Amino acid sequence: MYMEKKSFTFDEIKLKLVNYCVYQDRCHAEVEQKMREFLLIDEAKDEIILYLLKENYLNEERFARSYIRGKFYIKHWGRNKIRMHLKQKQVPEKLINSCFDEINEDDYEKMIRKIFEDYYSRQKGMQEYQKKSKTIKYLMSRGFEYEKINDTFDET
Repeated sequence: MYMEKKSFTFDEIKLKLVNYCVYQDRCHAEVEQKMREFLLIDEAKDEIILYLLKENYLNEERFARSYIRGKFYIKHWGRNKIRMHLKQKQVPEKLINSCFDEINEDDYEKMIRKIFEDYYSRQKGMQEYQKKSKTIKYLMSRGFEYEKINDTFDET
């Protein structure tokens, strides 16, 4: 047994996509993915995208900026991981680079230091160099740059 796909009018679909964008900032790829749920012809898709852009419901720069802030300040991700995830969402490299000013450099270094100290202090029963290498690996998996991590180590 399969579910009957409910069909919506063009205006209903447009409203659904407006609400989708209002709920949280979206990138073009997410909106296009959402549109695939509705069997729309290309002209209708284009018209909706243009409407969302014109009315500022869809704004890739605003999306990139809020994504960067959220992933850094809330999830504590480093630039590399944020960049990789934004690329997966098909956000242009140039835009990604121009939006990284959302992260304050002092905050970035403090975050590395804090994660470093928290993680390092939890490593028990290991040689100093093992603790250090495990901590570096962990910070890199969080998306922090090797050079930045090393600078933090040099200070401690």
